[in-house]
Amino acid sequence: MTRRDLADMLLLAALWGGSFLFMRIAAPQFGAFALMALRTGIGAAVLLPFALRGGAAAELRANAGRIAWIGLLNSALPFVMLGYAMQHLDAGFASILNATTPFWGAIVAFLWLGERLGRLGVVGLLVGFGGVLVLVGGRDGLAADGAIVPILASLVATASYGVAATATRKQLGHVSTMVVAAGSQMFAALALLPFALAGWPSTPPDALAWLSVVLMGVLCTGLAYLLFFRLIARIGSNRTITVTFLVPVFGMLWGSLFLGETISASMLAGAATILVGTALTTGLLASGRRAAVAAEAGGLAARPRSRG
Repeated sequence: MTRRDLADMLLLAALWGGSFLFMRIAAPQFGAFALMALRTGIGAAVLLPFALRGGAAAELRANAGRIAWIGLLNSALPFVMLGYAMQHLDAGFASILNATTPFWGAIVAFLWLGERLGRLGVVGLLVGFGGVLVLVGGRDGLAADGAIVPILASLVATASYGVAATATRKQLGHVSTMVVAAGSQMFAALALLPFALAGWPSTPPDALAWLSVVLMGVLCTGLAYLLFFRLIARIGSNRTITVTFLVPVFGMLWGSLFLGETISASMLAGAATILVGTALTTGLLASGRRAAVAAEAGGLAARPRSRG
């Protein structure tokens, strides 16, 4: 991985971690539907010019129905769930819950595509969900502060991401990833528009909330997708998925710096446990071990052998 790739990885994690900060600021004033209609609409406006180069419009039209379905699964539904949750949860706390996405992806791929989890994958699922219990169990006054439903909404969002990932592989594997990204944002915005208009806030949001929406749409959606696909093209999907480990770090950091949120011991323990589970479930630890073994074998083969 080059320095540029590492910089892109850190920037992507910072942007996606920052989305929880912006949602925490804007969601209480806009509400879930209006906020996410704006986010997806702005994101689509940023992505479409890049996606529709070289006659890709025909590709978008030919696959419009399936891309619209992915837009509902990967953007409209999970974004609205997060928009609701972020009216009640801290940014750092929610960013840790978001790290459970690979677990749902692995479960859905197992049930839908018949992909084997393997022993490490099963252990990873158990460890990861154990981390969720650590995280949630460490929150004081869970029932009293009404956090149960927002936490469940966050998990519904990550489960929807997992279903969308498998559906995209199965139904849109032949379509340009940039076309899918831009088109899904566009269709998600169109799907959310009627609900946004019906539920538009009666009290005008302040300037900070509007700035948060614009930054979330341009940076955390538009620019982030461009970085994401550039990383996949340069270093592959397996390495790119390691951004999952960094997003909660930035989510907690931005929440602490800009919102004065407390980073508790249970949050750190829960985050660490969830990320270990993610590494096991996605095979990152196994692939790292295989790479180390291969490197050691290569080193042994390269060493000059002594004569007896």
